[in-house]
Amino acid sequence: MNTIDQLKWRYATKKFDTSRVLSEEKINILKQAFNLTATSFGLQTISLLVIKNKEIREALVPLSYNQKQVVDASHLLVICIQDNITDADVDTHFDNVKVIRETPETVLEPFKKNLKSTMEGKTVEERQEWSIKQAYIALGNLMTVCAMEHIDSCPMEGFSPQAYDDVLKLNEKNLKSVLLLPVGFRAEDDMFSSMKKVRKQLNNAVIEI
Repeated sequence: MNTIDQLKWRYATKKFDTSRVLSEEKINILKQAFNLTATSFGLQTISLLVIKNKEIREALVPLSYNQKQVVDASHLLVICIQDNITDADVDTHFDNVKVIRETPETVLEPFKKNLKSTMEGKTVEERQEWSIKQAYIALGNLMTVCAMEHIDSCPMEGFSPQAYDDVLKLNEKNLKSVLLLPVGFRAEDDMFSSMKKVRKQLNNAVIEI
């Protein structure tokens, strides 16, 4: 199927087939897609938690307003942001640029100073909000890749981030949970899978100038 057909096929899966599990190959595609997501300055202040363990996910259900997708899906993806962004993060990024692109330090130094100055001009809360915007870009990218790979998914904001952070001990990794994406295979009796998509007419959604 082509791209548009795949996007039409995609929907927010409400009921997953608990008997089916995504292959390691498919999970690896999602990991790589996340890592290849565009981020501002390429700084990548977001991380992806991939949870397969059923016991852990069972404990997360009540923290997700009892939405069973969290445990019934093959895997649960949790998109997280860094608790803070420091000069060390900027240094690490530009060290990576220097190694991969073999760019001289003299060329990179002005850009490094500018990015540090940009981050220093933000409060911790503003840095977190900036990272959250990157998390939504990653979510959209993952959903599209899921559609192309014939993987069902369900984007979720309905959960208690602080409770998730406590259970998953994300504070030890200086991370905060932001978004959820259960992934797997739709159940045959998920009534939502056969419903037609409801969207505006294209000329009402897109403005051409």
